[in-house]
Amino acid sequence: MEVRAVSKYVRISPRKVHILIGAVKGKPVEDGLNILKYMPQKAAYIIEKIIRSAVANADQYPDIDVDSLVIRNIIADQGPTLKRFRARARGRGTRILKRTAHITVILAEDSI
Repeated sequence: MEVRAVSKYVRISPRKVHILIGAVKGKPVEDGLNILKYMPQKAAYIIEKIIRSAVANADQYPDIDVDSLVIRNIIADQGPTLKRFRARARGRGTRILKRTAHITVILAEDSI
């Protein structure tokens, strides 16, 4: 059985989240949280929070053993982009794209 948690409109670029996804995908939840705890990136804290939310969702089902959960997949999709302008020389303006992400964490029971 799979359990998921979704966080939408997170103010971080999906590219920065993709860097950390490979480090925790396929690992048990406890190991994944320990890895993310000592990573300095902002995305590590965000992913850690979403994994904890997915574990709390799994805890609501009596037939799921929370201790045997594995991080099956983490998906970071592009959300809407906030478009801003910065003043430049000679009265011009350049565009700043503030990207957002929709992050989905899918946990499943280990089939050992």
